[in-house]
Amino acid sequence: MNLSVVIGIVLGVVLIGGAIFLGGNAIIFLSVQSIMIVLGGTLAGTMASFSLPDLKKIPSLLKIIFTRNAMETDSIIEILVNLAKKARREGLLTLEQEIQDIDDPFLEKGVQLVVDGTEPELVKDILETKLSYMETRHSVGKGIFDKMGQLSPAFGMIGTLIGLIQMLSELDDPSKLGAGMATALITTLYGAFLANLIFIPLANKLKMQSQEEVLVKELMIEGILSIQAGENPRIIEEKLKAFLSQEGSTQGETEQEEQVNTSEVVGENA
Repeated sequence: MNLSVVIGIVLGVVLIGGAIFLGGNAIIFLSVQSIMIVLGGTLAGTMASFSLPDLKKIPSLLKIIFTRNAMETDSIIEILVNLAKKARREGLLTLEQEIQDIDDPFLEKGVQLVVDGTEPELVKDILETKLSYMETRHSVGKGIFDKMGQLSPAFGMIGTLIGLIQMLSELDDPSKLGAGMATALITTLYGAFLANLIFIPLANKLKMQSQEEVLVKELMIEGILSIQAGENPRIIEEKLKAFLSQEGSTQGETEQEEQVNTSEVVGENA
């Protein structure tokens, strides 16, 4: 289980809920009308934004978020190095005996292409096409939670407007003003809570897991092509380890550039 996600959400709920209880009557924060507006509106808006086949993937996306742990790159490098040793010692065709023991479909496909004698450029094109399709599929899953994170505060504001309208329509009856004001404020709270503690963090987690999986798949492509080229297994191992270090450095530089660009934009607007 991915404990960081569970701990983060539970900790947020406990701290916010604890603050509410310490402040007095917690029952006043429960509003069925507000839940209907925020949660119902968010779900309806999301359904209008995506196709039903995409929405059916939500349970599997949640399973990925809460259960998938970090991929063991060291074990993948070890598998590739062992394949390289066997191929260098006995030939590429002998790798067919190892294919059934490979758990990863992407790696299995790559090794099968090599065994079948596919040209290196074609192997690279096929695997990169599969990788591109995987990235597109992941972006749709992330987009669902991003959209929910955008919609929930918006419907919280809609609930606020509804509550204010109800309150203003009952100005002649002061006893009804409290209910309208409660709806106005609680819906805003619900929208902000769902967006910032649930939907946006889940979208970000999917993004990080996707980036990690893409990096591992690129590592596999590099290893498969090196095996096909007949490179020394020790050289392949060093290359793959250096490949990981280089990718991590590149990602860090990209994040720094984005932060610098953001700071420049903020400075210009100021």
